[in-house]
Amino acid sequence: MTLDHPELVDSLRKAYSAEKAASFAYIGHAGSLRDVGEIAAVKQIEQDEWDHRRSVLAIMRRYGIAVSRWYELKYHIIGKVIGLSCYVIGRFMPFFFAGKLESGNVCAYFVMMQQFHSLGITEHDTELYEMGIREKEHEVYFLEMIKDAKWLPLFERVFSWGVNASENDVDLEDKRPVEGSHRYCAGPAARSRGRRGD
Repeated sequence: MTLDHPELVDSLRKAYSAEKAASFAYIGHAGSLRDVGEIAAVKQIEQDEWDHRRSVLAIMRRYGIAVSRWYELKYHIIGKVIGLSCYVIGRFMPFFFAGKLESGNVCAYFVMMQQFHSLGITEHDTELYEMGIREKEHEVYFLEMIKDAKWLPLFERVFSWGVNASENDVDLEDKRPVEGSHRYCAGPAARSRGRRGD
């Protein structure tokens, strides 16, 4: 079976490659830290991203979608550069930008669910839901690490993410069930946020 949905196909290809970039970035992030607990947490998030990459690839293979060599090269470079930068930009910025990135990635998976639904396909709902929720957990963790940082109010105003701003409408304290989760990240603005960065 092939997917007659170019945007969904591109979203899957981009997500697959972007997960590699995130994993590479977290390798550098973990390596730049000194606190044992923080290192372990970031390494676990790195592993989550590798797991998501494998899950996305399995979905792609289900529909005969080839991996994009361009995205693979692009995100490989991006991930390596970000990972290396973590060693020179201090503690705050890696946590901040990781949280902002994860905030947008939440919608990537719920928007994919909506796109699959437009084709009458619901078999991936649970998997996409779990990946979206896991990305939200990552966002919450990164914000927790910097919520009292003196730079956060300024960065939140400039980059529209922080204690009072998120790029998704998922609330871990009041999660919708899988059956109702397609309503997360609905609308054009959320769909735009759900696309991983170019």
